[in-house]
Amino acid sequence: MRTDYIIVSEYCEKCHIDPAFIDLLDEGGLIDLMEIDHESYLPIAQLKDVEQYTRMYYDLSINMEGIDAIHHLLKRIEALQEEIFDLKARLRLYE
Repeated sequence: MRTDYIIVSEYCEKCHIDPAFIDLLDEGGLIDLMEIDHESYLPIAQLKDVEQYTRMYYDLSINMEGIDAIHHLLKRIEALQEEIFDLKARLRLYE
């Protein structure tokens, strides 16, 4: 048994989430599900993202297009923060 994946149906049952929502995330490219023997599996590494998207969708009533836009903005912010960190490190060479 693989421990780096969660069965989507069991996760949805325990968290009271509609499995169709997880399918929408997969179809939208926000997560990557793996299918084995007609069962969908969610990588544990993406669990944090799924929980974040779930809060946006169910608690904040943000639609899938909004979640996608927020996802891209957050990725862009991370990239910019990394770039700032790298630039600061390069500037320290000249101090």
